[in-house]
Amino acid sequence: MPNPLVVEVRLSERRWEPLLQAEPAAFVQKILAAAARHTGRAGEVAVLLTHDAEMRTLNRTWKSKDKPTNVLSFPAPEGFGSLGDIALGLETIAAEAEAQAKSAANHAAHLLVHGYLHLLGMDHQNDNEAAAMEDQERAILAGLGIADPYLGEVPSDDHQGAARER
Repeated sequence: MPNPLVVEVRLSERRWEPLLQAEPAAFVQKILAAAARHTGRAGEVAVLLTHDAEMRTLNRTWKSKDKPTNVLSFPAPEGFGSLGDIALGLETIAAEAEAQAKSAANHAAHLLVHGYLHLLGMDHQNDNEAAAMEDQERAILAGLGIADPYLGEVPSDDHQGAARER
């Protein structure tokens, strides 16, 4: 990898630590390092661990959707010197994990990987793109000992899958 992985974590919601059952910055670093190793692409990434109210504001401001969501990715423009930003919403992630009988930490890990792949330019606007992205997610998560996140998934109303933010 030509560029090192540099991760900045901003915690604006203290309930992340018990949800992740780990120190948040170390958790995020571990997950994104696995994604960077798998893809062979690294760089600077800023991660915001927040609550649904802030996610709703971000989603409304940047995606024109006036509701909270689980993950938002903001790829940096080419040549910016950063891969971009990822934001995760605690309450939505916790509720999805409970509804899908998954560990909240594993679900958050999946969403971090999903967000990272978006920063690298992957998307899921059609079935072929979605399948390719999901294959990458599964492989990265398997390397972390996390089961296939799409098994037994209950899609939410505006997502094809639990991690797919449009």
